[in-house]
Amino acid sequence: MKLLDELIEQAKNPRGWLGKTMLNIMNQAHNKMTVWGLEKVQLKDKDVILDIGCGGGQTLKILSSLISNGTIYGVDYSEKAVATSTDKNWKDVKSKKIIVKQADVTSLPFPEDFFDIITAFQTHYFWPDLKNNIVEVNRILKQGGQFLLVAELYKINYHMKEYKTVETLKELFLRSGFSTVTVSQTKTQLCMVGEK
Repeated sequence: MKLLDELIEQAKNPRGWLGKTMLNIMNQAHNKMTVWGLEKVQLKDKDVILDIGCGGGQTLKILSSLISNGTIYGVDYSEKAVATSTDKNWKDVKSKKIIVKQADVTSLPFPEDFFDIITAFQTHYFWPDLKNNIVEVNRILKQGGQFLLVAELYKINYHMKEYKTVETLKELFLRSGFSTVTVSQTKTQLCMVGEK
């Protein structure tokens, strides 16, 4: 396997020492984008929040600093990512403010209408079936809740075969049950907020 293919596979499903290194790099590299994206949603102090593809746990840590009385869940299908997120946020995990689970976006282990906010930073282009996965996200989001999807444009263009444009992603959100979709974009980043 070529080096680039191995690095992409590690970004998708971190494993071993290289996976841990990738998770640490992602925590640092995505920090500014995470803060930028979170400015686009209305966080409330008692929100129940889910971060899909929680990776190294940095988004969980930022969310915890922004709300004091809510509960924050993180899911990732990588065992290494779950362990790293748990270690990074061990105080909040111990107090149950943060709950980290191994799970797949295809079938999220939560009841309908459970979350106020759901986030996905730099992950949707790795999801196995984006069309159905966004329907699954909508299923567990409360009425009036918000789904925040944030990614770098070049990664969308590199990884995605369909839903590469703002228009096609927005249409997908609307067809998946979101009532409104707000788009924010820079030269390098895309942020979409779907409200149920």
